[in-house]
Amino acid sequence: MSRISQNIKYLRQLKGLSQEQLAEELHVTRSRIGGYEEARNEPPIDLLIRLSEFFHIAIDALIKGDLRKTNLEGLMKIGKNRILFPILMDSEGNDMVELVPMKASAGYLKGYADPDYMERLPKMQLPFLPTGKHRAFPIKGDSMPPIREGSFVIAKYLERLEDIKNGHTYIVVTKDDGLSYKRLLNLNKKEGTIECHSDNKMYAPYKVNLNDILEVWEYTCSLNMSEYDQSELNLDSIMNMLRSLHVEIEHIKKKQVN
Repeated sequence: MSRISQNIKYLRQLKGLSQEQLAEELHVTRSRIGGYEEARNEPPIDLLIRLSEFFHIAIDALIKGDLRKTNLEGLMKIGKNRILFPILMDSEGNDMVELVPMKASAGYLKGYADPDYMERLPKMQLPFLPTGKHRAFPIKGDSMPPIREGSFVIAKYLERLEDIKNGHTYIVVTKDDGLSYKRLLNLNKKEGTIECHSDNKMYAPYKVNLNDILEVWEYTCSLNMSEYDQSELNLDSIMNMLRSLHVEIEHIKKKQVN
């Protein structure tokens, strides 16, 4: 059974609808719904749009994601019905942080809205983060000291560009440049631009068109990996550091209680 067939059946049952009831909602025959759920046929684009609007699920997620593994209550919306990605949670209801490894960062521009890409990323639960959707991004270059290349910035997803705080630092994902970590200033809605500044003054500031921005993530904290030798900078060492932070935070909490 294909992902789309599984997802249609799962979402229909989640809403407590029969095939006939869903068919009425979508203005198609019951046999067509049955054909889609049994993977005998695939819905055309016009019906995919109707399914997306009816269930409030992005078309990419309907086609590529396994919605049975997703907490649908935590899906983040953009605009009226546009869902960008799910907020992943563990079995205890804690938010999970996806870590984008350096090697995977090159494919982030194509994979940021692909449920399959996100599903493959390593994930951790970090108890010290504030509420909201967080993700860990690798840092390249020396434009934002004291954060060095190879370190990670853990950042919170920003739903609206209007919420950008002038002079604060953000991970910005754009159509042309992919991932960048910069200080953002002078949001100009009339001009449709924002300025990206480096803390290293060797790099000149530049403007980005707001329409070219795909995602903005607000800096929460960073993991300095400079103490590791280059040969040790791998996914295992990074995940071990995250786990040690988890243990240390829990240890501090217990000491405070006692």
